[in-house]
Amino acid sequence: MDIMKPINLSTKELDASQPLTTVEMGKLWVTYMGNSMSSQILSYFLQHCEDEYIRIILENGLALSKDFLQRIEGILKREKFPIPVGFSKDDVNLGAPRLYEDDFYVQYIKYAAKAGISLYSVAIPLVMREDIREFFVYANQCTDILLGQINNVLMEKKLIVKPPTIPTPEKPEFINKQNFLNGWFGDVRPLHAMEIVHLYDNIENNITSKALLLGFYQTVKDEKIKALFKRGLDMTDKAVKQFIEKLHKENLATPSYIDHLVTTSTNPPFSDKIMLFHKVDMFSMKIRSYGNSLAVNGRRDISTLYLRTVTNVGLFVDDGANILIDKGWMESPPRAFDRS
Repeated sequence: MDIMKPINLSTKELDASQPLTTVEMGKLWVTYMGNSMSSQILSYFLQHCEDEYIRIILENGLALSKDFLQRIEGILKREKFPIPVGFSKDDVNLGAPRLYEDDFYVQYIKYAAKAGISLYSVAIPLVMREDIREFFVYANQCTDILLGQINNVLMEKKLIVKPPTIPTPEKPEFINKQNFLNGWFGDVRPLHAMEIVHLYDNIENNITSKALLLGFYQTVKDEKIKALFKRGLDMTDKAVKQFIEKLHKENLATPSYIDHLVTTSTNPPFSDKIMLFHKVDMFSMKIRSYGNSLAVNGRRDISTLYLRTVTNVGLFVDDGANILIDKGWMESPPRAFDRS
């Protein structure tokens, strides 16, 4: 960082003596909930993992989750802020038979780490207190290192298709025709790089989401939640096929389904509560992912596809949240004072 000039300011407005802002409360709370869930999920995965390198990835992921939880608890205790209930050993049956194969575990932890790094990177520019910002910078850096390890294992074991390649441009070009935005009719241009990378990313996320959800669907006890999971499976499968179609039309490689990495076990390793929370949480993250994809997209057909998919995902999240509320399972984030 030698190219940056230092600014020798240390305002008391940003030190640890200041009350937590809404941003700091909210981001710490949601980070705690996510890692509370992950620690239980990864603990179960480790009971059945046989691959040496995948096991190390799981152990590293679990160690980070526990470390983040401990650090947040320390902050919240100093602020006399109630520790969220989150999830516990009551939400996992470590003695349940294997539900997923080892190769799924490394795909899953990439899926979860991407969600985590999205949360941490958004928090960094918003939090004001130096100690809280330092925590999120630390969490972001640790998760970035973990993602590097994950990608190395995925590539070494040939468990992932590299993102597609396209020709290197010969020179800078400017867009001079309105048909750049065409999607259905007329002169439809090839996909540009940012459209390709987000389609690829959404396929990768959704095939992991679908396989995870398939295991949940096989083992969930509550019939209402089971019906919701079936709806999620159909919705996710449809989205994957539509995203794949866009890339295949350009003769570009895509990730493949990993449903075969789900065993036939129907013995639940997880409580209905943690499974439902997980899918509501991760479907919510899809909304952010699709929003990011929309922001860099230029073709109208792809914009329409994302908007339609976001609507369906939003309805799923809403219905899942209603079930969580009905069962008394939805923990409330910190809220503003009700002056009414």
